[in-house]
Order: sequence, then C-alpha cells, then structure tokens
Amino acid sequence: MATASPTTIGVVGAGTMGRGIVQLFAQAGHTVFCHDAQPGAAAKAVEYVDGMFARAVEKGRMTAAAHEGARQRLKACDSLADLADCELVIEAIVEDLEVKRALFRELEGLLGDGAILASNTSSLTVAEIAAACRRPDRVAGLHFFNPVPLMKVAEVIAAVRTAPAVVRRLRELTEGAGHRAVVTADQPGFLINHAGRGLYTEGLRIVEEQVATPADVDDVLREALGFRMGPFELLDLTGLDVSSRVMASIYEQFQQEPRFRPSSLVPPRVAAGLFGRKSGEGWYRYAEGQQQRPPARAVPALPNALAVWVDPAASGAAGLRELAIAAGARLVDEASSADLNLLMPWGNDATSTALSLGLDAARCVAVDPLPPLALRRTLMLTAVTTPEARDAAHALLAKDGTAVTLINDSPGFIAQRVMATIVNIAANIAQRGIASVADLEDAVRLGLGYPQGPLGWGDRLGADRMLEILRAQLAATGDPRYRPSAWLARRVALGLSLTTPEATR
Repeated sequence: MATASPTTIGVVGAGTMGRGIVQLFAQAGHTVFCHDAQPGAAAKAVEYVDGMFARAVEKGRMTAAAHEGARQRLKACDSLADLADCELVIEAIVEDLEVKRALFRELEGLLGDGAILASNTSSLTVAEIAAACRRPDRVAGLHFFNPVPLMKVAEVIAAVRTAPAVVRRLRELTEGAGHRAVVTADQPGFLINHAGRGLYTEGLRIVEEQVATPADVDDVLREALGFRMGPFELLDLTGLDVSSRVMASIYEQFQQEPRFRPSSLVPPRVAAGLFGRKSGEGWYRYAEGQQQRPPARAVPALPNALAVWVDPAASGAAGLRELAIAAGARLVDEASSADLNLLMPWGNDATSTALSLGLDAARCVAVDPLPPLALRRTLMLTAVTTPEARDAAHALLAKDGTAVTLINDSPGFIAQRVMATIVNIAANIAQRGIASVADLEDAVRLGLGYPQGPLGWGDRLGADRMLEILRAQLAATGDPRYRPSAWLARRVALGLSLTTPEATR
C-alpha cells in the first residue's frame, strides 16, 4: 500500500475505534504505539489487530512478509510516557471534554513541540479541546468511522487555530493509509453527520405528520431512490438512544436551526427503551436479529372499463398514459367523465393540485414524478379520495408487477421531500464553506453510503425542481425549515451546476 513517509503514531484508547485506527496505520507502514488507561487493554488491542492481519493473510489479502512487518510495528505500552517520541498522537477515548483536555495537557508535557495532537471526537468542538493546550495550532480533529479499516473516509477537522501544515500532514497520512481525507471546519456534526441530517429529520417529519409509516418511507427511499437503508432502518441499526442525542446536540449547537429540528416522536420511544436492533424493538420488531416487516398492502382488482384522465401538463404524463393503456384502462380527454384523475405535482400536495385544476378531489390520486415509473411508485391521496378511486389507482399502477406505496396528502410526497432537504442542507454546507464541494460530495458518498454526492445528485434530479419543491413546502407550511439555501437559489437562477464553486475559491 502506498503511504506517506513512515511516522511514529500513538493511539490513546484501545476500544473499537482505537484498535481500528491502530490497524489502519500499522498496515500502512507506520510504527504505532497503543495505550489505554485500563491495564492490559492495549496489549489485547494489539493482539486483536495482529489477529486481523493473520486472518487477512489466510484470505490472501496480505502477504506473510507484510504481516510480519506490521507486527513488528505494533507496540502496546502501559504508560503515556512511552509515547514521548511520537510525531502524531490520536486520542479515541470517552466523549468527555474535561477528560480529553486533561489528556492533551499531559501529552503536551511529554511530546516534542512539533508533534500533532488529534482527537477522534464525533461530537465535541475541537477548539474546546485545543483551548486547554499550550500549542493549539498543533491540535486538530481526525474523525474516523466504524469499522475504521472498511469505512474509507476520515474527517480532518481544522479548528480555528489549527495550523494549515497540520491539516496538510493529517490529510497526507490518512490518504497514504488508503482513506479519503475530507477537510472540514470545526462545526457541529463536522461534515458527514451534518450532511446526514436531512435523511433522518425529514423522514421523521413525514411520519410525524401521518403521511406514511416508517416502513413506507424506508421502502420508497431504498427502492425508488437507491439508498442502502431508509432512515428508520438506519436509526434502528445505530440505536435511537445514540442517534437522538446526536440529533439534539446538532440542533442546539446550531442555535436551534429549523433545518435540524428533532422530532417529538423520538423522546417517548427512547424513554420506552425502543432503541432498535440491540433492544429487540425500535421502529421495527426483531426476532433473533431479523427485522419483522409489516405485511404489504394487497393489490386490489382492476375495475373493468376504468376511465382514466391524466393531467396533460404533468411532466410524466406520457409515461402514465402508457401504463394506463397497457393495464387495459380507457383514457378520456375530460376529467369530469373519468372514474380516476391522475396528477403529478412537484412540491405541492394532491388537494391543492386538484383544486387548482378545478377537479373533483374525491376522484384524484397524485403520482410522484420524481423516481422513474419503472421503480416503486408512490400514490398520494387527498383527504376525500374515495376508496374506489384509491383502489383503482393502486390496481392500475401495480398491474405490471411494480410495487406501489400509498400515502396521505403531503406537499412533496416522500422522495421529493427527502431529496430536496438533503440537497438544501448540502448547498448550505457549501455556502458556509464548511468543506469544499469535492470533499462534501465524496464524504457523503463514502461516509453515508448515498448513491451519489448530494449536489451532483441534485443536478441530476434537476436543481430547479429541488428549488421548486422547497419553495412549495415553505409556502404550504410556513416552516423556515424549508427555506432554500442561497447557494441553491443562485445557481438555479444562473443556470449553473450545484457543484460550481464560488468565484473567489
């Protein structure tokens, strides 16, 4: 593996994150000293890492010679004083500000003035830790994700007094170890957790408003948009007890910014111990570790001689007409003579769309135009859509075997709301200069596992559509959560890609 010049690195903390960091840098050719305050923990961590290397040799992923070299570079030490010759020390200890400050003060007394101190903190401001140090310019954040060897991204956090040379060196070391190093300002949630707020918070808000169930939200985002997991599956995996603290912390640290507002649905579930997989129940129940999903809604029979009107101004009208004809329905030119009226609004709800077109809302069903119609289809009902119109639309859109999700009225369906929120938060990150566009795009793709970086994804879906959705939601709800980022609005106005940097950068 290509690496930066060999460095002596210390890792304080021999837990899951600490030993992962030890493994990463030892494999990359660096000498790594591991220390933990718990007697014997460092030795166990080194033994564990050596075992991981041995397993890699067995699987043909590492040569025996490389294993032996890495083993020689692994050092367990019982005293912090053994780290005195390290050029970089990374702490991966408890998330307690005073404990970290005390450690850094002690390390400064042991290390040379040129040594770098890095914190693997995920929630504390790096500047708060550095404030306790004599040389805050030598302090930065270096935030890895679990499991460290497999999550190929790390955040290099530049605190307000961190020297540029320190940032460059950390980036060099991280990328030399095979990880993408993204540089981020010392802001709440740094870059990856910050960018990930949209998926969680908007998913929760959709359920909070009784638009759809958690399973509905997860199904649409996974199958129609390509997310690896929906927000409720992710919350169950990470643990709602952990995620709820992160959501509340970021909201408060951003001075209660409405875009990050947590949901009132969460505290009662945490109080009830519904944490997710680890407690056996969260948003889903788990039997022997297996998620128990609610049964799918049965597909109704398609009525004979169904008369269908498709809004001719809809962006996906041609596709809907083709589906209706293929299913055996009869297309009509007048909405008043149809059994079912199909609409395809962007950002608006079914009710307002029906009324604006002068239609009978009882016979109207809206179809989300955002995901391709070949994928899972989302049908939105007005409050007065009849059971006959509802079932006819379900049968019609499921006739070719494609899965269908039925939801209640909402400006923006599920996919539109979530994607517009994700793109808007990413645009605001870029506007604030928290990270470069390139680092933002890679961080989200590698750290969150999204199919694409958020700004590039917004371009592909249509930046003008994302802006249209946000403005419609803001008008419908009055909630400043949906106010569009200036970065987004300006680039749409100028006809530019959302990845276009500012002229001064």
